[in-house]
Amino acid sequence: MDWSLVLTGLAGSTAAGVATGVGALPVFFIRTLSDRVQAAFLGFAAGVMLTAAFRSLISPALELAPQHPLGPTIGHAEVVLGLALGAMAVQLVNRFAPHEHFVIGIEGVPAESLQRIWLIVIAIALHNIPEGLAVGVSFGGPDVANGTSAALGIGLQNLPEGLAVAAALASINYPRKVAFAVALLTGLLEPVSGFMGIALVSWIDGLLPAALAFAAGAMVWVVSAEIIPETHAKGHQAVATGSLMAGLILMVVIDAWLAGG
Repeated sequence: MDWSLVLTGLAGSTAAGVATGVGALPVFFIRTLSDRVQAAFLGFAAGVMLTAAFRSLISPALELAPQHPLGPTIGHAEVVLGLALGAMAVQLVNRFAPHEHFVIGIEGVPAESLQRIWLIVIAIALHNIPEGLAVGVSFGGPDVANGTSAALGIGLQNLPEGLAVAAALASINYPRKVAFAVALLTGLLEPVSGFMGIALVSWIDGLLPAALAFAAGAMVWVVSAEIIPETHAKGHQAVATGSLMAGLILMVVIDAWLAGG
């Protein structure tokens, strides 16, 4: 196992996760965010995640596929399978894990015994675990700039996401310290999944293309099934879509900058 690579992936996913707590700090001064602002924040996050999924995960996976020991056809088939399995894994967890979104409400199996705050924590975790996994495995790709781009992009989108989460908790009468702590702790799930991702691809030869595709599939599913419906639920589609494009464009600029273009 390449421990220097593992530590790099862990550092990148930790930085991205801590950004959630940094973004939540204004909750001590701002108690609520308007639905329009929350839609803008989540739309921005969606744009960043989509770009990171394709640029930092799917693209390097396709670059590595032709080098598969059994030939390029098998390599590309593993990438396709990884995408499908990533989406299916998150869908299954989403279906059976009880959780609550701030706008679209409770999903998953009934969980009357769980306090509302834990339902919200589980929902946030369903977003953050694929993000951490994506950052971690992206550092195992052929170009370290892909990992840097993913970590920077996910960290940037975690800033407004952390504030949106903390403000939403504060708005339903949770103490501000609790709201901040929840945002920070859910962000710290990212280095856990990031470490698991980079450790696995460093330990098992040939796993990287499938792992990159798996993380991408999970992220795209979260964007389509979770984040975009949240942004559209209260009629702020225009601002949410504009923010999605802003997040996408920012990631393109970051990628060009890291490539020296």
